[in-house]
Amino acid sequence: MLIGELAAKSGFSRDTIRYYEKLGLIQVDKLNRGANNYKNYSSYSLERLVQIAHFKDLGFTLTEISGLLTSFEGKDAPCVDLPSKLKDKISMFDDKIALLEKYKSKLLVVQQACDGGCSSSTNLPDCFSQKPGEEN
Repeated sequence: MLIGELAAKSGFSRDTIRYYEKLGLIQVDKLNRGANNYKNYSSYSLERLVQIAHFKDLGFTLTEISGLLTSFEGKDAPCVDLPSKLKDKISMFDDKIALLEKYKSKLLVVQQACDGGCSSSTNLPDCFSQKPGEEN
């Protein structure tokens, strides 16, 4: 199938497909080209893009996806280290969630101090200099 059909079936744009090909996430055989030199993608390319989309939906980066896909190919026990990788990924998400909660808490303090008047004793509105527990 040509790239337009692959894009339509996979939900990825042509540019994204080309980028993934450049990264080595999908491959097209040099022999798999038409007389016009158009790339002819196989059904395996579509399957691979579906797998990539699934991993992206789970929060994996392209680098992580590349590593996972490589580890699943050509091994007798491709999933032996998968539980550890999943645990690490979940731990990373927990850390990010904690950081986002911290940012949210600090922003709520700023929001409570913000009256829209933008009084300033420095170059920033005073509400940005509020510490938790301080009043305006």
